[in-house]
Amino acid sequence: MKWFYDLKISRKLISVFFIVVALEAALGVFAIRELGRVNQASTDIATNWLPSIRTLSQVKLSLSRIRSFELQHILASTPQEFEEIEKNADKQIANLGKQQQEYLTQISEPEEKAIYPDVEKAIAVFLAEHKKILDISRTNKNEEARTLLRGESTKVYRNLLDQVEKLVEVNEKGAEKSSADADATYANARLWIIAMLAVCMVTAMGLAMWISRVISKPLGAAVEVAQRVAGGDLTADIRLAGKDETGQLLAALKGMNDNLLKIVGEVRSGTDTIATASSEIASGNMDLSSRTEQQAGSLEETASAMEELTATVRQNADNARQANQLAVTASEVASAGGEVVGQVVNTMGSINESSRKIVDIISVIDGIAFQTNILALNAAVEAARAGEQGRGFAVVASEVRSLAQRSAAAAKEIKILIDDSVAKVDVGSKLVEQAGATMGEVVNSVRRVTDIVSEITAASNEQSQGIGQINLAITQMDEATQQNAALVEQAAAAAQSMQEQAGRLSEVVGVFKLHERNAVSKPAAATMPQRTIDKAPPTQLIQPVKPARPVAPVIRVIKDNTRPALKPPVAVNDDPDSWTQF
Repeated sequence: MKWFYDLKISRKLISVFFIVVALEAALGVFAIRELGRVNQASTDIATNWLPSIRTLSQVKLSLSRIRSFELQHILASTPQEFEEIEKNADKQIANLGKQQQEYLTQISEPEEKAIYPDVEKAIAVFLAEHKKILDISRTNKNEEARTLLRGESTKVYRNLLDQVEKLVEVNEKGAEKSSADADATYANARLWIIAMLAVCMVTAMGLAMWISRVISKPLGAAVEVAQRVAGGDLTADIRLAGKDETGQLLAALKGMNDNLLKIVGEVRSGTDTIATASSEIASGNMDLSSRTEQQAGSLEETASAMEELTATVRQNADNARQANQLAVTASEVASAGGEVVGQVVNTMGSINESSRKIVDIISVIDGIAFQTNILALNAAVEAARAGEQGRGFAVVASEVRSLAQRSAAAAKEIKILIDDSVAKVDVGSKLVEQAGATMGEVVNSVRRVTDIVSEITAASNEQSQGIGQINLAITQMDEATQQNAALVEQAAAAAQSMQEQAGRLSEVVGVFKLHERNAVSKPAAATMPQRTIDKAPPTQLIQPVKPARPVAPVIRVIKDNTRPALKPPVAVNDDPDSWTQF
């Protein structure tokens, strides 16, 4: 049911009214249904049973009239009377036939359907007796006609009336049953309507009381909170019960109460802090007076220290200029040495490159000797195949092969010597590169020393300017010391006024009642201790105006800047005996 409590008040009321209307609608539907059943029973009586009884009454009346016409026909004496009576009798018989047809449409009960064929037979027998009587009467046999009328015809007539009466009784019983059903339906409907009406009334009253409590209870809580806040009590515990308008009102009141609680707590804490601060300000004024006297003495010592500092700074400036000139000269010499070492490095690189090219050429010669040896071997094989005719050609091929092997051996020896030379050139190149890197480091170090000396010179100039600013600052400090004395008096008066305002503000905030955790006890006024400042010696008062920038270390590890040694060239044939063993 929490979702219902979160609905808006309008939706809650609409929901309750909807339930009441639904109950009333159910009651109305039930009443209409029961009234319909009563109306159906009444309609059944009016449209089924009563018309059947009325039709059967007309049948009985028609039979009685036909019976009277029979008697009149016996009593008649002239042909005109016979004709008129027979005409009226035929007309009445025709009406009887119509009434039979009409009753056929009104039969609804199985019992009626079972009895009606007997009625039809009896009517047929009755009409046959009627015709027989008229025929006998027309021949003036009145006595015989009377005998037939009183005898057999009477029996047939009474039997027919009994059969018709049975149908009347069936219809009367049906009408009585419908009437009883209508009475029972009415009584049952009245009882159920009264019960449902009572349930609807009780439910409506219960819903009204429940919805009034749902709405009025949060409103009462909101009124109580508002009254407590108006009385200065901010300790109310507000519990939120829903999200409807009353819940939103309680949430707003809770937010207002919390904000007031926070504000009042902060104001009360602020007043206590102001009271404490005012006492500390008064103590600080005494301390400030003592500091002002000490500051005057310090200014005198600073003035004497500034004279010594001026002479020292001038001497440092002269020394820095001389060091700067020497550093510039050393930097130029180191740069020239670096250029020479660079040229040596380039020359060693050219020699190394030429040695590598010679190695490549020797490798090509070695390959040519290898191919020549193969060709000589192939020629010897062909000469062997030729037999005696190719013997001379085989001798030549053997000589060519011997020359190829000697060329290959010479190429290998040259290659070994060149490889040794290349290796030594590589070592020399590395050493020259290391020397060049070392010279570069020397040049960079000299340049950095030059930069440092330049910075020292600039710092000395800045120190000289700073001394002038310090002299100006000492004069301004003297003026500020005199102004501080006047400010001390003003601060004392302001502290006294602040303390009085804090007392009045504490009285105003004291009206509100807070939680213990929000209540802040008023601390005792702290008394600032009287602090004394000893006069420092003049050397401790001197501070540089602008410190020099830190200088990065100059020393570097040479091996980190040297390039890796070049790999020796790979020979075309690493195995010297690879082709000789072919």
